[in-house]
Amino acid sequence: MTVPDIDAATRFFQDAFGAVTLYDVLPEDGPDMEGDGPEAELGLTAGTRIVHMRLLRLGNGPCLELFRMEGGEQAGPARLQDEGLTHLGLYVDDMEAACAAFSAAGGELLKGPHPLANNEDQEGNAGIYGRAPWGTLIELLSYPGGISHPQGAPAIRWTPHP
Repeated sequence: MTVPDIDAATRFFQDAFGAVTLYDVLPEDGPDMEGDGPEAELGLTAGTRIVHMRLLRLGNGPCLELFRMEGGEQAGPARLQDEGLTHLGLYVDDMEAACAAFSAAGGELLKGPHPLANNEDQEGNAGIYGRAPWGTLIELLSYPGGISHPQGAPAIRWTPHP
């Protein structure tokens, strides 16, 4: 995830989700990753430099790699209707507490929480979208009521609880 300020983004993920910093992949005071190699390997536009990279872990779940770039072309944060990866969805055990932590950390919640749809519309299930301080769309969702998986589904949706 590319952010304008890695330290500020780290504080947001720590405060909102209890993230821990594992290490800086590319320290801020180290040499930038730039030139023909990174441009070809990573699909960067000409002149783009990676100036800082950090790896976080979110609870007992995924790792999140943060990037800060300078130079080159850069677009604003994706909207849900844009093509490609548009948001990060995170399961939360306690929707009310997660919303409070998200807001206290500087995020802006959109309307909700709202019921989940179709197979996910069970008692107690809910979701809400919000924007991180730099604009990335993040979905908080909880489905303690379970998911009604179609008969014969090849796998079930991940859940933190059996």
